[in-house]
Parts: sequence; structure tokens; C-alpha cells
Amino acid sequence: MVGAYYRENIRVSRADLGKEPEEVSAMFDGVARRYDLLNDLLSLGRTKAWRKVATSIIAPKPGMRILDIAAGTGSSSRPLADAGAEVIPLDFSKGMLEAGRKRHPDLAFTHGDALALSFKDNEFDVTTISFGLRNTSDTLKALRESLRVLKPGGRMVVVEFSQPTNKIFRTIYLRYLMRAIPPVARKVSSNPGAYIYLAESIIAWPNQADLAGLMKTAGFEKVHWKNLTFGIVAVHTGSKP
Repeated sequence: MVGAYYRENIRVSRADLGKEPEEVSAMFDGVARRYDLLNDLLSLGRTKAWRKVATSIIAPKPGMRILDIAAGTGSSSRPLADAGAEVIPLDFSKGMLEAGRKRHPDLAFTHGDALALSFKDNEFDVTTISFGLRNTSDTLKALRESLRVLKPGGRMVVVEFSQPTNKIFRTIYLRYLMRAIPPVARKVSSNPGAYIYLAESIIAWPNQADLAGLMKTAGFEKVHWKNLTFGIVAVHTGSKP
């Protein structure tokens, strides 16, 4: 019914939930300039607060090497670099990278694919991905690639939209995504389909326990999560053996 609602109410070209890499990349190229606004819209204005929590969990410091996967315009990389860590912001979308380089010219933005990272084994102390894992076409493969490039004992930190834990609040939030996003998207974007795709991808994403299970299947140990804003977002962490 969700898909039918959108097809009837807004006709746009957008990547479907099959998440073909080229289509998703092109979609993000088209919304790069306003991507941070998009995240604020989907997060009810809580994005900055969530990033602060994620940064505190990562605990960046000088000498630490961090790979920020699906870094977009660099909003998640900036506080890590400011704390003295060596950060490589990586993204599949060239449009995102271009926007990021303009905003943060001192950061080493790198074009790359989360499913085939161009780094050697055991290179990083931390890998992290914020609001990007659900846009990969193969979640398990992305997790295994992240594990591969981590040093033994290194950690992965995943920040992702999740499932609110309170049933009443979950219903309200999902209705907000389904009904509020289309009209707002038409006003703020030349590609409102991108906003709708992202809202739908949140609905289809695994809940906290299921994502933790995927991380364990990928080979991570000591997997746990922290819910933020009643579970709208969850920060998952796991360690490489």
C-alpha cells in the first residue's frame, strides 16, 4: 500500500528498493547540495545531536585512522578530523564528493564503493557509516568489507535509521514519513523522488536486533546498539576478532 500511495500521488523517476548502485549514485548526485537538509527533514531536526553521540562512541583522537564510509558531504567526518584523527571520507556518489570538497577542502575525500573497498586488510582502527548502510545493494557484503579493512580489535560504528521501540510513537513516525515527506519534498527539491526513496528505505530496513544479527553473521564480535530518540536511530558497534 505504501508503494501504491506514492505512485498515485507523485510521479517521479527514482531508484527503487532494488538499490541498483548506478541508480542510487545518480540519485544522490542530484540531491548532493541539499543532502544535509534532507537528513534534517527525515530526522525531525535531530541529526546534529545524533552525530554528537556517534562521535562520542567513536572517541576519535590523534593517531587513530578512521574510514568514514558513505560520508556524503563530510558532515560525519568533520568532527572526527577536528578531534585529531586521520579520516578518509569515502563515497560512491561523485556529486556528494564534489559538494564535500567545497565545504571541507582539508579532508581527503575519496571515491569508492562500500562493497569493494580499495584498501588493504587491517588498515583502520575504526570504520563507520552514517545513514548509508541501508542504501547499499548488499548489506552483508558491505559489513564484511568493513570488517576486512579493520585492524584486529578495531571497531565498526553504524549510525542508521531504525525502528522506534514504542508502538504508538512508531505508528506516528511512520505516518509522518509516509504522508509528510512527499509534499515537503516537492517544495524543497527538484528530485522529490530521492526523498521518497529514502523514506521508503527506512520503512524496509531491519530493526535493531536484526541488524545486530547481520553484523554477527559478517564476523563482528561484541555487537550491541544504543537507541537514540526512542529508536528512530540506532548506533550499532561491533569489534573485529
